Amino acid sequence: MEHGVATVRGIVRDVDSGEAFVEVEQGGCGRCHEEGGCGGQPLTRMFCSGPSVYRVDNAVGAGIGDRVDIAVKPGNLRLIANRVYLVPLAAGIGGGALGMAVGGEPLSIAGFLLGLAAAFLALRRQGGGGNTPSRPYIISRKS
Repeated sequence: MEHGVATVRGIVRDVDSGEAFVEVEQGGCGRCHEEGGCGGQPLTRMFCSGPSVYRVDNAVGAGIGDRVDIAVKPGNLRLIANRVYLVPLAAGIGGGALGMAVGGEPLSIAGFLLGLAAAFLALRRQGGGGNTPSRPYIISRKS
């Protein structure tokens, strides 16, 4: 395993032109309590009731039913966490503060919600542009 690369095991459920749909049973990357891990496994358990299927790059040519190891490049977990948690939180707090300054508590709540909505729309619109993390990829397979 490459140093600093988060990996997780799964089973290929479908393939499509250079991509694989991999079912992963555990939530998160499995490095929750290791150095560099985010400690987020309890959070993933709260939102995930069972196995999840993810679309990943399939440069190794894995086929349906293959057991695979999936990797995420170093730094991607932090980048994704910043985009998913920090950007909306900062936008919500900023909107709430602006609303509070303009019209007190009722506008502070509206500003918070508008800030969250604006952040989610901006992140969705950004999609593949800017500082987007690379996709997870298969590093090994076992037929």
